[in-house]
Amino acid sequence: MLFLSISFGALLIFIVLWDAFETIVLPRRVTRRLRLARLFYRYTWLSYSAFVRSMFSGRRQENYLSYYGPLSLLFLLCVWATGLIVGFAMLQWGTGSGINSPDGTVGFTKDLYLSGTTFFTLGLGDVTPRTAVARIITAVEAGVGFGFLALVIGYLPLLNQSFSRREVNISLLDVRSGSPPTAAEMLRRHRHDHGMESLRQVFYEWERWAAELLESHLSYPVLAYFRSQHDNQSWLTCLTTILDASALVIVGVEGLNLQQARLTFAMARHAVVDLSQVFHCPPRKPNTDRLPPPELSRLRAFLAGSGIILKEGSAADQKLSELRQMYEPYVYSLSGYLCIPMPQWISERKHADNWQTSAWERKFGYPAAGLPEDIRDEHF
Repeated sequence: MLFLSISFGALLIFIVLWDAFETIVLPRRVTRRLRLARLFYRYTWLSYSAFVRSMFSGRRQENYLSYYGPLSLLFLLCVWATGLIVGFAMLQWGTGSGINSPDGTVGFTKDLYLSGTTFFTLGLGDVTPRTAVARIITAVEAGVGFGFLALVIGYLPLLNQSFSRREVNISLLDVRSGSPPTAAEMLRRHRHDHGMESLRQVFYEWERWAAELLESHLSYPVLAYFRSQHDNQSWLTCLTTILDASALVIVGVEGLNLQQARLTFAMARHAVVDLSQVFHCPPRKPNTDRLPPPELSRLRAFLAGSGIILKEGSAADQKLSELRQMYEPYVYSLSGYLCIPMPQWISERKHADNWQTSAWERKFGYPAAGLPEDIRDEHF
């Protein structure tokens, strides 16, 4: 039993430390399926999201789902800390519980108490190591605990910075493609003079955003569970909208540079595919077609009404279908797993943008934060 206790304790410590290293320190994707953090996130998310979806709907559902990201991070840190404390306690117990206690009794409970006070560097002194082996284990645990706390302190700001950088462009997309964003609205809002050059710049910026998203979410997958500030915005919705708009431009929109659209499409598609692998979401064919022929005809008519001509014909339709098949199955799988709705190609009805509304307006009937009416008209 003592040998098993030492072996299991050492193995538990190694598993936790290696998992923390891969999650916090290692700046690349880990492909191994059996990982403590991966198992923790997958099964806690599936259980939590299933419970929330069965109990709530609409905004309340989205609100409760947004709690998971920050809470899961705190619980994961607690799981790591508990594993290390139990592991070192088993080492102490397996080596004979060489400790001094006020009442003179020894056992696993006292070893666990000593391990906890040592790991968090409390130094209470009521239970102390007595033998040389116990002192060595205590000193090693104190060093591990200090290093673990230092990693956590450095880890949280990195996550916050990555989240903030991701959300900046999501907020900027609000005025460029509506709330929620759609590809048709993005093209329509760039129909004015010099708008096509502005759209090329938007594609360039979102190419870089997709690259940053890929790097940050591969290094810190927990960021995928962090929801955006508004219920009608998300990183997956915006990424899909950019893919939709890029696909339309590649098919053929008069006056647009295809090269930047191709580059943006390639980078965004790369992000979607790799992230679906991280979360073990194999590509799945959508249950319903997002753009059936009647909807595609309506999309063409909508764009034509804004002076944007989308290439027509069977060859153009086939090319658009092929482009969609390159990313939609991955987006659909991620959408189902993360409980994030997929965006439409064209809005069913007119939505006010997030910048055009406010809580004061809904409560007191004021114009959007005092904005003049001519700023809220159809100019956008």
